[in-house]
Amino acid sequence: MEDQRIIRLYWDRDDRAVRATAEKYGRYCKAIARNILNNEEDAEECVNDTYLRAWNAMPTHWPEQLAAFLGKITRNISFNRYKHDRAQKRGGGEVALVLDELAECVSGAEDVERTIDRRELERAVNSFVRSLPIDKRNLFVRRYWYADSVCQIAKDCGMLQGSVSKALERIRKQMKAYLTERGFAL
Repeated sequence: MEDQRIIRLYWDRDDRAVRATAEKYGRYCKAIARNILNNEEDAEECVNDTYLRAWNAMPTHWPEQLAAFLGKITRNISFNRYKHDRAQKRGGGEVALVLDELAECVSGAEDVERTIDRRELERAVNSFVRSLPIDKRNLFVRRYWYADSVCQIAKDCGMLQGSVSKALERIRKQMKAYLTERGFAL
């Protein structure tokens, strides 16, 4: 089913919207949640929460790209679940590595929110990512948006893990310099 038709079902409050979303984007959303949470049951719960949040958001918001809209919801729900679970028990995992890798470029959310407008930082990061060559942009997005492991990225891109790690390290350094040049205190 086409995205515009699925969105129309949400706007019409038709239950078929959730089924159509699950059929078309269920695997996509579950992959995002699973990469962040590393737990099949929690990932499934987050995907179900995504459908509910989409159901509640649609009457007031018509998303331009349904996949990106659902992906962002899933990602946010999954990170919130991760933070909640991590507060209860300290553990490792891919998300901890991803967040640690980015910590040197973008300081903790509380510090950033107190010193600058969050939207300005988001615009600067988005601008930086758009400026990257497509291959570097794909590495960055897969690692820091989808929380894919370095091993999986290397396998999918036909690269060595060390090459992926080094490329990501260089991109983080470039991003740090880019943000520093624009006056962000890191």
